[in-house]
Amino acid sequence: MASINLNNVTKSYGTDAKALQVIHGVTAAIADHEFIVIVGPSGCGKSTLLRMVAGLEDISGGEISIGSRVVNQLEPAERDIAMVFQNYALYPHMSVFDNMAYGLKIKKVPADEIKQRVAKAAGILELGKFLDRKPRELSGGQRQRVAMGRAIVRQPQVFLFDEPLSNLDAKLRVQTRLEIQKLHRELGITSLFVTHDQVEAMTLAQRMMVMNAGRMEQFGTPEEVYSRPATTFVASFMGSPPMNLLKNGPNAALGGPAQAILGIRPEHLKITESGWPVRVETIEMLGAERLVYARFGSEQLIVRTDESDACPALGTTIHVTPKPERLHWFDAATTQRIDPSIASTT
Repeated sequence: MASINLNNVTKSYGTDAKALQVIHGVTAAIADHEFIVIVGPSGCGKSTLLRMVAGLEDISGGEISIGSRVVNQLEPAERDIAMVFQNYALYPHMSVFDNMAYGLKIKKVPADEIKQRVAKAAGILELGKFLDRKPRELSGGQRQRVAMGRAIVRQPQVFLFDEPLSNLDAKLRVQTRLEIQKLHRELGITSLFVTHDQVEAMTLAQRMMVMNAGRMEQFGTPEEVYSRPATTFVASFMGSPPMNLLKNGPNAALGGPAQAILGIRPEHLKITESGWPVRVETIEMLGAERLVYARFGSEQLIVRTDESDACPALGTTIHVTPKPERLHWFDAATTQRIDPSIASTT
C-alpha cells in the first residue's frame, strides 16, 4: 500500500498553438490507506486523471508519485496498481475462478498461492459458491464483484475504480457501495474512485476531489465540501437538489456584499408567516419530504419541507426565511467563496 502524490499534473492533446488542454495543473496529496473519490460531470477530466495515474494516458506536465516512486515513465504493469472498470471486462469463456486467477497465472504465481488468494477474495466478496460459474450465469452485481475480486487477488498498492457502478440498477448500486465500503475497511488499500454521481461520492469518500472542466475546484471531506463549498460550481453540483444561488437576492438586508451571489440550501429555508415572498410554481412529493419550487423575483428558489408540514397550493404566494448561520456568499466575478467575516464588512 502507498500514498499518491499529484504535483501540477497537466494533460494536453497536441503540441502546437492549437493544443487542447484537458487537465489544468492538478495538485493533491493522497495518504496511504485513504479512499478518495474524484467526482464531476461528464467531460470534466476525472477519468482522464485516473488513467494518467494508471499509466494508460501519458501526462503532459507535472509529476505523479505512488509511494516513493515517480511513475511518470513507468508502464501500467510496473506501477503496482489494480483497476476496476465500468464494463467488468471479464473473459466470457472462463469460470469465475479462472477470471480472478488469470493475472496471477500470467505472473507465474504458484498454484497453491493462487488458490489461497482467490479463496480469500471470494470469501470477502461472498463469491465462494459462484467460482465454477461463467460470467453469463451471474447478475450484474455479481460480475462487478468478480471484477473487484480479480483486483484484490493481485494485492496491489493502489486500487483504481473507473465508474464501476454505472451499469448497475439503483438497488444494486446501493448494495455494491456497501460492499466497497466493507472492502476498504478490511483491506485498507489506497483507492481512487471516479464517479459522476454525487450521492456515490458523498457516501463513499473519506475525501473527495471535485473536478470541473479539467480543474480541481475543491479537495476535502464530504462534510467540508457540502458545508463550505469553495465555488458556486461545487455548491450547485454537490447536493440534490442543488444549492439555491441568488444573484439578485436581498443581500444588503442579510449583511452581504451588493455584488455577491447568495447561496442557501433548500433544507435551510423554512416556510414562515413573514419573510421572503415567493410564488409557488411546482411541488415534488418524495415520500418523507417534498420539494417546493417557487419564483423569487426573477429567480427560482427550491424549499425542502417535511411531509408533515402543510402543503402550499400552486400559484399562491408564501413566505420563507433562511437560517442565518447557513448562508453562503460567493464572489460574482470569480465564483469563489467569500469568508463570512469579509462578506459582512464589504
